[in-house]
Amino acid sequence: MKKPPKKFSAVDSFLNSTIALNILRVLVLLIVIVISAYIFTIRDQAAKFAEYGYPGIFLISILANATILLPAPGFAIVFAMGGVFNPLIVGIVAGAGAAIGELSGYMAGFSGQPIAEKTKIYQRIESWMQRYGMLTIFVLAAIPNPFFDLGGMAAGALKMPIHKFLIPCVLGKIIKMLVFAYAGAYSITWLLNIMK
Repeated sequence: MKKPPKKFSAVDSFLNSTIALNILRVLVLLIVIVISAYIFTIRDQAAKFAEYGYPGIFLISILANATILLPAPGFAIVFAMGGVFNPLIVGIVAGAGAAIGELSGYMAGFSGQPIAEKTKIYQRIESWMQRYGMLTIFVLAAIPNPFFDLGGMAAGALKMPIHKFLIPCVLGKIIKMLVFAYAGAYSITWLLNIMK
C-alpha cells in the first residue's frame, strides 16, 4: 500500500523559509565582508584606474563606496580628477558610481540586521528611515559623513524598495561629488593663478 504524500504544515513551511532566509542573509553578509576586505587591501592601487578617464572615475567610485565602514580613497580621487577633467561630468560619474557601490551597505542591512541594530546611532538612523525614508537617504548621501553605511543597512533591513534607495542615493551622491570635483577644479585654478 502506498503512503499518501506528506503534507507540509504551515509551521514546516515557515521553518523552511526562515532557515532559507537566514542562510541567504549569512551568504550575502559574507560576500559583502569579503568584497569590503578586498577593496580595502587594494585601495592604494585603485588610483591607477583614474588613468582611464571617466570610466576609471566611475569604477573607483564604485569600489570606494562598496566597502562597509572601511575607508577608501574615493573623495581624494574625485577632488584630483575635478582639476583634470570636466568637474561637472566627474561629479555626475562619481556620484552614480558611489550610489552603485553603496548597494553593499543595503545588502548588508538585508543580511546583517541583528548585527547593526544594537548601536544607538543605527537605531536613530533607522528611526529617521521609518519616518522620512527617501529624504534620510538623500541627506546622508549628500553630506560628507561616516554614517551612510548605517543608513544603507537600515534601508536594507527595513526592506525599502531598491529604487526608493537608489534614486535619492544617486541624487545625493552626485551633489556631494560635484562639490568635491569643483573644489578640485577651482583649487587647481587658484594655485595656477598664485604661481603666475
